Formats: sequence, C-alpha cells, structure tokens
Amino acid sequence: MSFEIEHHKWVGGHLKRRKGERLDALKRGHGYGNRLFVERVWWSLAGDFHGLHPEYEVKDWRGRSYFVDFMWIIGAVRIVLEIMDYGSHGTDRSKYRMDLNRGLFLQAQDCTVFYIALDELKENPAFILSTLRNILSPYLLAGGGTKRTVERLFSKTERDLMRVAICHNRTLRPNRRGKGIGVTYDDRH
Repeated sequence: MSFEIEHHKWVGGHLKRRKGERLDALKRGHGYGNRLFVERVWWSLAGDFHGLHPEYEVKDWRGRSYFVDFMWIIGAVRIVLEIMDYGSHGTDRSKYRMDLNRGLFLQAQDCTVFYIALDELKENPAFILSTLRNILSPYLLAGGGTKRTVERLFSKTERDLMRVAICHNRTLRPNRRGKGIGVTYDDRH
C-alpha cells in the first residue's frame, strides 16, 4: 500500500484510541517535522508503522506527563525518536536543558533515545535513513516484517550479537568445540 493510505490509517487509529490530553497532544504534535520523518525516513526504513507510536506519553522523574515525538516498541525494547527543531529547542536555555534532562532520564529507564535535527531531516534525509538503518537493523530483522505486534523474538544478548556481526560484516556460528557455549566469527562470505 502507499504511504499516504497507511499513514492516514495509522494516525486515524491512534486518534480513535486516545482521549483528553493524549488526543490533544497527537493533534498538536504530529505536525510538519514528524510527518516529514515518517515519510522520508521511517517508511523507507520499516515499510510499516507497527510498534511506532506518535506523541507517546511518558512520565518524567517528577511524575509529570510529557510526550515524545515517537516511541517504537518492539518486544521489551523501547526506542524514542525526537525530531528537534532549533526554534523550539535551541533558543530557550531552560527548555533545552529540560529536553536533555528528559532524554537522560529516559535512558535511565532503559529507553534508547535518538535526537534528529529537523534541518538535517529536510536537507539530508538519506544520512538519517542510513544511520538509523545501521543502528536499528537487528530490531528490524527481529520483527521479520510481519503485520502484527512484534513479540520479543530475540534476547538482548542475541540482539547484541547480531549487532556486532552486522557492524563487523561477519557471520556468527555456534561454537561446537569444547563443552561451553560460545559463538565464533566466520570470515567466509
């Protein structure tokens, strides 16, 4: 299906399920930068919106609600994607500081956080796409491209091993030598 149809269904589904402040945040927040990200980067990266939540509500260390641009939930893994424009994040020092504190807090809560500059998204989306593809490939592979909520198919250790293999362009094979469990690199391609 086309991006336009899938995007409309995805946002419409989230609008139907939300009420109150969560609904208002989605209506206010899913604007130009966020749509540009899902169109130019996410759609090319994943080909669907499964597990991706726009304007996702999280609580900060004080228990106050705020909304991250995107939360991608794949099994037990939570990845936050924030589209940062200079006007709303760079000119007010206290807002900038608070944004960084929130990112630090999310990382302490076992979320992976990626900040994406809106200017880079407009001028060089290929860079963002290729970088995120390199980082997220083990998670995209773990999803298998199915049209359902992705269950946790691989453990953290298995995902880390896949990431190492991908980064070093190696094949991983079980270590059958000896009594212990291990993994060996195979340089043959």
